[in-house]
Amino acid sequence: MKKFWNWKNKIVQNQDETSEKQERILFLNGTIAEESWFDDDVTPKIFKEELLADSGDITIWINSPGGDCIAAAQIYNMLMEYKGQVTVKIDGLAASAASVIAMAGSKVLVSPVSMLMIHNPATIAFGDKAEFQKAIAMLSEVKESIINAYEIKTGLPRVKLAHLMDAESWMNANKAIELGFAGGILTDSDSKQMHDAASMGSYSFSRRQVTNALLNKAIAKKSRIKTESHISVASLQQRLSLLTH
Repeated sequence: MKKFWNWKNKIVQNQDETSEKQERILFLNGTIAEESWFDDDVTPKIFKEELLADSGDITIWINSPGGDCIAAAQIYNMLMEYKGQVTVKIDGLAASAASVIAMAGSKVLVSPVSMLMIHNPATIAFGDKAEFQKAIAMLSEVKESIINAYEIKTGLPRVKLAHLMDAESWMNANKAIELGFAGGILTDSDSKQMHDAASMGSYSFSRRQVTNALLNKAIAKKSRIKTESHISVASLQQRLSLLTH
């Protein structure tokens, strides 16, 4: 099992500066689950055990191009159910599945030079016309599940969110705040240049030619495809209880 997460603890002073407390920090860097969590009972269990191994508020630093939507859904649900406050800090990129995880934060802060990207889910299908129709139906349901998370966080209409996903929308920090995906800019008294960068104009752009990082991995590893093609799209669809709340 290759872990894509890392926990650290840090001692910080309380606001009154008269006492100290331990802060739990979770780093999510790189691809979210290089191997799918579908039919994987081990990795999600380990992640949950580490999440619940301690209590208190959590800060999550995200710099990820995305990855497995099932892993993202399960992590989102675990964080939404966590008893402490969850603060998400995006210091680089929160794209695709990583943006879904970010929506679990009770507070979402973005670096002034970070990016957030949302787009439609993708899959690789094999079979006859009926199987492709099932794949299309499955992707539609996955999209609706992802929209649930975006809608809860942003309050935007589902139609607008669907259009943003259709367009593969990239947002800088200000645009992410404007649309409600984030609540504020990360500031650091020791990094004035980052704070000044927040004054740049808001923009959002679509780049359909950008290849999804996970798809690249799937293509690169096509020679390693196992004999699991018997798993039907219908079976996968039944397993996708994503982001329900």
